[in-house]
Order: sequence, then C-alpha cells, then structure tokens
Amino acid sequence: MEIKAHQIGNTKIAEVISDVIIINSAQDGLDLLGNIYYQGYDRVIIYEKNMTPDFFDLKTKIAGDILQKFSNYRVKLAVIGDFKRYESKSFNDFMFESNKTSHINFVESLDEALEKLS
Repeated sequence: MEIKAHQIGNTKIAEVISDVIIINSAQDGLDLLGNIYYQGYDRVIIYEKNMTPDFFDLKTKIAGDILQKFSNYRVKLAVIGDFKRYESKSFNDFMFESNKTSHINFVESLDEALEKLS
C-alpha cells in the first residue's frame, strides 16, 4: 500500500494506492483510518477495487460501520469507482444520501474526488 499526498491550498489529501484489497472488514477500515489520521491527513481517497465486494452489499454492514467511523473522526472520504454496475436500490440510495452530506463521496474519477475533498 502506498499513500500519495495531494495538496490543494491548505488541504492535505491522502490517496491510497494498492494492487490488492486492503479493506476486507470494518476493522481494516478502522486501521486505515488510524494510519491516515496519524500521518496528519483528514481527507482520504480509496479505490473501489481495494475494498472487499462485501462492502457494497449493505446486508454485511461493513460499509455502514466503516463510514460511521470516518464520520465520527471527521475524516472525509472519497471512494472512486464505477458504481453504475451496482443494481441494488438500497446501495444506490445509500450512495445518494452519502454524497449529499459531502463527508463521504462516491465518485468516478480522481479529479472529482480531489474536487469534493478540497
């Protein structure tokens, strides 16, 4: 796993880069949050491919648990991916509501993630 720093004005954003799944559980999400926060970031970008497919199945509660932790610690998050392939109405509603808060964002590109988090 690599952390690529982006600086936009006074805002420091961590982009998490990996070739493997790094979030398999809510605990993995909490560990990532702690690691990023410890390094001085309060904004994080992660890619859909780095998250277990169970994250996108709301019945597992992984997404809710992870996103609640990010909200509690006031760390903004953007998840980059192609979310059109998820046909679950509940997941699409979840993304829509998350994007409205601007604290947790599901976006399609790095540029869009940086814009949302800056």
